[in-house]
Amino acid sequence: MRERRSKDQIVVEILHLCEDGENITRIVYRTNTSFAIVKAYLHILMKNNLLEFIEASPRLYKTTRKGLEMRDRLEGLHKLMEGLKV
Repeated sequence: MRERRSKDQIVVEILHLCEDGENITRIVYRTNTSFAIVKAYLHILMKNNLLEFIEASPRLYKTTRKGLEMRDRLEGLHKLMEGLKV
């Protein structure tokens, strides 16, 4: 059985997927979550200026510079945590 992902792992996945811009449907499918969950994360990430919404066709979400920095920090923290012996 697959281990549950933490909220920060889902944030890292979303920030990584949206680096070059991505629509909500692809985010949902590639993160293997529901639309309701992804919408909640997108709202929080945009509120904190980690993602921006681009009104194009299709509508895209793009990771900001601040979002890229946050993603890199979280990935580094995950790597450190993997090295801990519990």
